[in-house]
Amino acid sequence: METRVKDAVSFLEMGSDDVRMIGIKGMGGGGKTTLARAVFDQISFRFEGKCFVENVREVSNASLFGLKSLQNQLLSDVLNDKGISVSGVYEGKSMIKKMMRGRKVLLVLDDVDHTDQLEALAGEPNWFKAGSRIIITTRDEQVLVAHRVKLILAVNLLSFEEAVCLFSRYAFGKEMPIRGYEEKSVQVISYAAGLPLTIKVLGSFLCGKSELEWIDAIDRLKTIPLMETLKKLELSYIGLEEDYKEIFLDIACILKGERKHFVIEALESCGFHARNGLRVLEQKSLITIHHNSSYNNKYVFMHDHLVEMGRNIVRRLHPYKPNEHSRLWIDMEIEDILANDLGTEATRYIQFSTRELNPEVIMKGLRKMKELRYLDMSLKDSFWNWKCDELSPYFPNALRILLWSYYPFRSLPETFQANNLVSLEMEYSRIVQLCEGRERKVLNKLRFLDLSYSKLRTLDLGIAPNLETLSLSGCVDLVEFHIPSICLKLRSLDLCDVKLRILNLQSAPNLELLDLRNSLDLVQLHMPGRCVKLRSIIITNSKLRTLDIGLTPNLEKLDLDNSYDLGELHMADVFQKLVKLYISRSKLRTLDLRLAPNLKNLDLSESNDLVELHAPTGCLKEIVCLELSACLRFRSFYVEPLEEVDSLAELHLVAESLERCPFHPDNSLPKFRFTCFYKDGGLPSRNTNIEKLISQGLCACTNLETFSESICELWGLRKLKLKGYPEVPKDLDQLEYLEVLILSSTKIKHLPDSICYLTYLQSLKLESCWLLEELPEDLGQLENLKKLTLSSTMIKHLPDSICMLKHLESLQLISCWLLENLPEDIGRLECLENLTLSSAKIKHLPDSICMLKHLKSLQLKFCWLLEKLPEDIGRLESLEKLTLSCTKIKDLPDSISMIKHLECLQLNHSEVVTC
Repeated sequence: METRVKDAVSFLEMGSDDVRMIGIKGMGGGGKTTLARAVFDQISFRFEGKCFVENVREVSNASLFGLKSLQNQLLSDVLNDKGISVSGVYEGKSMIKKMMRGRKVLLVLDDVDHTDQLEALAGEPNWFKAGSRIIITTRDEQVLVAHRVKLILAVNLLSFEEAVCLFSRYAFGKEMPIRGYEEKSVQVISYAAGLPLTIKVLGSFLCGKSELEWIDAIDRLKTIPLMETLKKLELSYIGLEEDYKEIFLDIACILKGERKHFVIEALESCGFHARNGLRVLEQKSLITIHHNSSYNNKYVFMHDHLVEMGRNIVRRLHPYKPNEHSRLWIDMEIEDILANDLGTEATRYIQFSTRELNPEVIMKGLRKMKELRYLDMSLKDSFWNWKCDELSPYFPNALRILLWSYYPFRSLPETFQANNLVSLEMEYSRIVQLCEGRERKVLNKLRFLDLSYSKLRTLDLGIAPNLETLSLSGCVDLVEFHIPSICLKLRSLDLCDVKLRILNLQSAPNLELLDLRNSLDLVQLHMPGRCVKLRSIIITNSKLRTLDIGLTPNLEKLDLDNSYDLGELHMADVFQKLVKLYISRSKLRTLDLRLAPNLKNLDLSESNDLVELHAPTGCLKEIVCLELSACLRFRSFYVEPLEEVDSLAELHLVAESLERCPFHPDNSLPKFRFTCFYKDGGLPSRNTNIEKLISQGLCACTNLETFSESICELWGLRKLKLKGYPEVPKDLDQLEYLEVLILSSTKIKHLPDSICYLTYLQSLKLESCWLLEELPEDLGQLENLKKLTLSSTMIKHLPDSICMLKHLESLQLISCWLLENLPEDIGRLECLENLTLSSAKIKHLPDSICMLKHLKSLQLKFCWLLEKLPEDIGRLESLEKLTLSCTKIKDLPDSISMIKHLECLQLNHSEVVTC
């Protein structure tokens, strides 16, 4: 509670001089009043007047004078005058405005359920003096919204730890359960599901009870709900309009936990205004909408006690006659009703699952349920084993929603008119043909049809002219699929794993989603010439040779993965909203990325035929994932998404020489395959010019000059690593933000002078540059360089200007076999902390090395010609580590004893004889 009070007080911003109204919303029994009271008690001393108005809803609705009595209470408490009396609500408003303007007040209005109550007690912020605070608790968020309350705090249910603490206080008088009652306490707390009211009631009830009484109470809760909680919760239900009550009961009994879009479809199918209804229930804290990011879906949830309350409302009219209930959801009761032919017209909804009843019993039992609107069988696959050929199925004509997995019949009943049917789902069914019989049926109200993984062989959408969504995923037996001349309402079509060879969608211009995953036999697809609502096209593993997607300006995703035969893709116009484009393993030879300027995900992996790629500067400015793996030019090409502003922008490029290009065998250009990793850095240049790295196509022929120019035009780079690349780009100075440069190639012979103009360069590493014999003379201009590493080079001398690197902290010269000496003025490197020489021809060290006052590590390895150290080596006052491995040094200078901070002296394979 302390944390909740602290959060609420911070919400009030006590230091602000404005008049602040805040709302506290939550379900009944959720702790709103307790929280408001705790906040009131903690901060009320700061105000000139205070009032906690309890039970606003109950008092105002109790009589015609309810609001007037509340106004009297407010004025009396704030003014500390029990003699105040107002004659009517209007006068009360005027008096509150007049008297409150001169006082900084704290006002709590608890359990408000109508804007009239707020208008009478706290109509406007200007009623109150600056610094006043008004706290309103309610179950209905809309009351706060309508009163222009902008700050709304939602009261969350108790965590398990909070629930244990609260329950223990009421049951045991302490913070934790007493020994021997831990498991039983957990059972009670689990039943309460975080609702403070239930926890308090049960804790008080079980206080002082024996162990057997605890066990009996827990067993009772499993079948009989706690009425004290239900009565409190039912107040929110009572205030609903009739159609919203029905929606609440539908969710409590049938639809709890379902996807939001399915709940909307189901409710709309039954004639309700579902979207408004769900919003009202959510605002009144009767349901919650949870977003599952893993499945990118929203789900409708309801607290367990609200579910109990709703189901109790349905059952209490006929507590001992389930067949008279409007909604049935308990399997045993439904089986008994069907098996004993006890069905009645009272039943509107059925949801159950069974392995016991056979189709004959079910069909017979349904005949008396003439008004049945919703039927969800959700039956098991054991139905596949039933012999139903001689049995006539039956469904009530009032049905609006029919859900039956593993439906065992070949078609819908011939006697079933289906005039009211809105939604039909029969996954994994034996259905071969939707409707049989001599008379052609037209299902005018059918909007949603799902026959996925059924035995369906033919379907003519002419029987459902108003169909909106159709799923035939996995219908491998489908051989004939016909869309009539016009099918204006069809917006979602799922034909995954279907074996159709030709598909004509030209009469479905309002499609929004098209899913043709694993269309292994598809050779022709005719799209509408204009399909402005289409957002997603998925066509994978098809045999299409050409695809024209027409005018689809709102397309967001185009997935053509594994289109092995696709050689032509026609895109009519610029696709401003296209963010995902996947065309792997195709035969496309050209692709114009100018048509998709806002791409975020692009996959062209294994597109070996793609030799012409139009990617002008800026067309990939939004890219976060680029996949070009296994192309001739790129073994892999990965763009890492932006992580944080001003992070290090990196390009790692590894080049591998190839002998020939199969597309241009006679081309004289060098042939390379690259492994590329690019990490965005968040500078204004975001991905600037990265398009040029791929704009020459994906074949192996590489114009090194042009490619190098593309690298240098990535001017936002702060880290560049080139491995195996045969030359160093000559215009490196264009990379003005570059901080780290790593070059590794056996073919690099020299470095361009432009490298000396990299003002921000902090680290330069040259490794395996076996042909590199010298560094630029002006290397000392790299005024911010902190680390210089040379490994496996043929450099003989370091330029004298290197001594101008005032910020150099690390100098590593590893396997520089021909290096003969260090600059005589190396002592000018005043910030140097680490100096490493390995496998060099150096015979002596310059005396100035003893001036490196910040040197911490000096490592001399495999310097076979080095015979001695400078006599004044002891002046290296900061030296901590000295390594002399495989040198000709036999004696150490006496001054070495002056190095006070030396922690490590390594003499591996050394000839040193005295120390």
